[in-house]
Amino acid sequence: MPGFVATLWIEPKEHLGAVVLANTTAGIPIAQVTADLLRIVAENEPRLPEPWRPLPGADPELLALTGPWYWGPRGFGLRLAADRDLELVLPPGPIQSVRFRAEEDGTWTGTGGYYLGETLRVVRDNAGVVSHLDIGSFVLTREPYPLDGPVPGGVDERGWRGVS
Repeated sequence: MPGFVATLWIEPKEHLGAVVLANTTAGIPIAQVTADLLRIVAENEPRLPEPWRPLPGADPELLALTGPWYWGPRGFGLRLAADRDLELVLPPGPIQSVRFRAEEDGTWTGTGGYYLGETLRVVRDNAGVVSHLDIGSFVLTREPYPLDGPVPGGVDERGWRGVS
């Protein structure tokens, strides 16, 4: 139909596409406009990351530990690093992440920062299901602690007190 031009260009290598619609019959360099759009996006926009996939041969039990964890209402992320190490990723703040080195006894030891030397243990219930993570008495759960529920790991009935 006179008065309308449309083009669609796909750039498979960059995973990009551009559509140009114009109310014209001639005189507009539609191919150049479309090429410029693709170039501008490719040069100025970050590429979409590839979907996450576990490393080939990754231990399913370790993969099951990855994901969100909470200490009270504060959210953390746990991810699998090289050599069966775990990395605790904290929300924005002074501490960004802490790595835990895998130990032969099934625990992990903090290798730096706030948790340097602390032991990370996976605590299981009687059925063998992961109940929580314990990092030097910090109890991390899969959901934030409920306001009206018990504190995971318990609270000493004698409360806070000095070391004697």
